[in-house]
Amino acid sequence: MDLFEYHAKKALDPFKPLAERMRPCSLNEFSGQRHIVGKGSLIRNAIENDKIFSMILWGPPGSGKTTIARIITRETSSHFVEFSAVLSGVKQIRSVIDEAKKQQSYFNKRTILFVDEIHRFNKAQQDAFLHPVETGLITLIGATTENPSFEVIAALLSRCRVITLKPLLVEDIMILLKKAVLDKKRGLGNIGVNIKDDALKLLADIADGDARKGLNGLEAAAFMAEKTETITIQIIESAMQKKGLKYDKEGDEHYNIISAFHKSMRGSNPDAAVYWLGRMLFAGEDPLYIARRMVRFASEDIGMADPNALGMALGAKEAFEFLGHPEGELPLFQAAVYLATAPKSNSIYRTFKAIGQVIEKTGALPVPMHIRNAPTKLMKNMGYGAGYKYAHDYDDAYVPQEYLPDELKGRTYFTPANRGYEKIIKQRLDIWRKMNKIE
Repeated sequence: MDLFEYHAKKALDPFKPLAERMRPCSLNEFSGQRHIVGKGSLIRNAIENDKIFSMILWGPPGSGKTTIARIITRETSSHFVEFSAVLSGVKQIRSVIDEAKKQQSYFNKRTILFVDEIHRFNKAQQDAFLHPVETGLITLIGATTENPSFEVIAALLSRCRVITLKPLLVEDIMILLKKAVLDKKRGLGNIGVNIKDDALKLLADIADGDARKGLNGLEAAAFMAEKTETITIQIIESAMQKKGLKYDKEGDEHYNIISAFHKSMRGSNPDAAVYWLGRMLFAGEDPLYIARRMVRFASEDIGMADPNALGMALGAKEAFEFLGHPEGELPLFQAAVYLATAPKSNSIYRTFKAIGQVIEKTGALPVPMHIRNAPTKLMKNMGYGAGYKYAHDYDDAYVPQEYLPDELKGRTYFTPANRGYEKIIKQRLDIWRKMNKIE
């Protein structure tokens, strides 16, 4: 950056959003994520010793992924390049690689490449990183809100460490907001507004772990409060278009209400279920958090008693993501009623727990020879697949045959309830298991 470009950027600083102006410039300014940037943590040690490694920062919006990447480049001696996966492709990646070679040859500098929304890169684009990351030419820092296990190719994932960020705690966001109110250089200190403690707490609650959301709300509230010079709960509610119901997302009330919602559905009471769902939505709870709980409920408390329940819960999640507020809230109510009135069974949950216990106790037992894969002649000669019975060659596509390891032979883990669709499954299993015993 030359002198003229530097001054031009500085002149634009006052017009940047508050969230950008208040972005921490050092680890000491950073609030939250103590498990990865606190004293003695992995990233802090890597920065302090200038031994940065390639990493994928995985966390929700506003949790500090971009901020951490920028702090790393400020506090280490590296050439820094930042671009978004939405706007860049293989051509830009190659350009960065060429520049990295120059930085290494001419200035003995390594290059840190920060890629925001790395999950949006396709396989070919991600493949382009493999060699320069493996050789150390580029230190890659990717940021994503999606699970890297599903969105980042295995070869690239094996060359990076996945660092998981959590939603910021309410107290962390309150610290950020308070700093922004008082800071005269980057924040709102020169405007002369202040914020009441209850309003500060409400804004932090509504931010839902997202620092950017909280600071944007504070900036809007400060604009509305210029005449009164005090930001109140009423101003926060108006600025954020949220009603401040009693609902502390980090405290007992949050867990009490989600518990009431879950237990109302388990108890087959749709009226109570939709009431608690409404309480959460109108208080500003993240609808996707509620949807995730319903997806879990569909398997834990309904399972195969109604196989459509899981699809209904997932459909509600997708509908909300497609429609957004407020239209997308209606499918959540539909799903809650469906789940509450569906036949109940916890057989899948009990099966899951039982399988976890047996695997922990018995370890990695070998696959029986007759059901092993035998793609080569050598494997066939070794007995792989020998004696396997192809189910479709038999009446009703069923033949008695053991599929568990020898040490677990004959054991059963799934016991269906005598309700809903599981009643039909139970009838089938009773016949098949009886045939196995006769054999």
